[in-house]
Amino acid sequence: MQRYAFTRSKTAALAIASALIFAGCGQDAQTASAGSANAAEAGARAGRMVIAPQYDDAGPFSEGLASVRVGQRFGYIDKIGKIVIEPQFDFAGAFSEGLAHVGSGSNVGYIDKTGKFVITPQAALLDIGGFSEGLAPIRVGDFLTGTWGFLDKKGETVIQPEYEAAGPFSGGLAAVRIDGKWGYIDKQANLVIQPQFVTGGSFADGLASVKVGELLSGKNGYIDKTGKFTIEPQFGDAFPFSDGLADVRVGEKYRFIDKTGKFAFSTEFEFADMFSEGMAPVRIGDEQSGKYGYIDKTGKMVIEPVFDYGDRFSEGMAAVRIGNELNGKFGYIGH
Repeated sequence: MQRYAFTRSKTAALAIASALIFAGCGQDAQTASAGSANAAEAGARAGRMVIAPQYDDAGPFSEGLASVRVGQRFGYIDKIGKIVIEPQFDFAGAFSEGLAHVGSGSNVGYIDKTGKFVITPQAALLDIGGFSEGLAPIRVGDFLTGTWGFLDKKGETVIQPEYEAAGPFSGGLAAVRIDGKWGYIDKQANLVIQPQFVTGGSFADGLASVKVGELLSGKNGYIDKTGKFTIEPQFGDAFPFSDGLADVRVGEKYRFIDKTGKFAFSTEFEFADMFSEGMAPVRIGDEQSGKYGYIDKTGKMVIEPVFDYGDRFSEGMAAVRIGNELNGKFGYIGH
């Protein structure tokens, strides 16, 4: 699972058009099929599989819908697994404030829950994010030289694209990069926290993770909305607070801290994602052969690690993958 400066859910990863997936064949395919069946059975016992593994990729539920990939195209399903917006997009983000950002070819824009574009695709917009607090980050121009600004729900640019990068608004502030450093602006584009950080995450529970020092060797900590450190930079990576806890990387392991910076429990993991609805996905084992399960806020494993990938819970369900990245399928488990 990829991680990003301002969002780490697979929704962000879904915003990148996925490569063509080739199914395995021969003995490998048979082995994978048997393994998938065993894992699906174990998953059904451990986490109550509510939508059978059948999608090539899947994002979290948001506002009752989830983006899924069937072949090379993304569409949306409801909570019983019914396709309600046919797969037709190169990428499809989560619904937020009634809209979802999608793209097809060079056209990108925002659709409503019927699949109708309500903000007309524009060729000039080459990258877009979801709406948050009434605004959405957009990039105008190519990857290397393009600049970021913010769009409102009328499709009007309300903060001009003049930033090297930008994250979503959260708690009234958005992270932006200026001359290689991250700071924070308000909705009037005023710099509230001066650009000074190597990376800058979105605010959550009143705190944002930032990095100081060098990009590769620097340390991460947490600041408040005045820009003051409340948890000093000391972690290899640090991710948003949720349910009062945040996952951080210490050496090669992941642990959880509370808002004072103290470790919430002693258990450590090869990988961990954020808490949501009282549980967090964690991986036991390495990236190639490890398995994902779910812990509660005491660190106890409450859904056994039987999945090849597990996303966070959202609206009572979590996307999981049975099988490897090449021929595995995504379904959803419930609490």
